[in-house]
Amino acid sequence: MALAPTRATIGPEAYLEAERQAENKHEYDNGYVVAMVGASRAHNLITLALATEMHRQLRNAPCRVYMADMKVRIQTRGNDLFYYPDIMVACDRQPPSDYYENQPLLIVEVLSPSTETRDKLEKLAAYTSLPSLREYFTIAQERIEIDRYSVSNGETTLTRYTEGDDVPFASIDLTLPAASLYAGVE
Repeated sequence: MALAPTRATIGPEAYLEAERQAENKHEYDNGYVVAMVGASRAHNLITLALATEMHRQLRNAPCRVYMADMKVRIQTRGNDLFYYPDIMVACDRQPPSDYYENQPLLIVEVLSPSTETRDKLEKLAAYTSLPSLREYFTIAQERIEIDRYSVSNGETTLTRYTEGDDVPFASIDLTLPAASLYAGVE
C-alpha cells in the first residue's frame, strides 16, 4: 500500500522570519505556509476607498488602520494562524510584534472568486473566535454586496447591505453609503 505524501510543517517563528525576507506574501495555517495570489483592480479600488475613509475617521484616535500588508495572528481552539486581512483596525496600545496584530477590533476581506469560500467559512470562524473582534466584513467585487458579521457576547449576527444602503462600521463610529465603496469600479 502506498502512503500519501506528507508536507513538511514549520513553526510560527520560522514562518515569521521567512516572511520578513519573502518576495511574495504567504499565510500560515498550523504549520503550513500558503502562498497568496495577486488582487484585481476592483479589489484594490474597494480596499483603498474603505481604508482611506477609515483612516480619516481614526486619524486622531489611538487605533490604527492597516491595509493588506499587516498580519493578524489567531491562537485559539488549538490553532495558530496568520492571515493578511485586506483591512484591519487594531487599538492595542502595545502590539505583540511589528509584523502582526492579535487583538483587532474590525477586519475586512474583499472577496475574490478564488478566496470567497475560505473568507466566508474558514476565516469567518477564525476571526470571530478573537475576543477583541467586534465586526468582520466581506465585500463582493462583482456586485454591491457587503456582509457585516457583528460579534457580541459570543454571538455572531449577519446583516447584508446592497446598493442604496448605508453600511455601519459601528466599532469605529463610521457609516458609509454602500455604493461609495465601489467608486471607480466598473
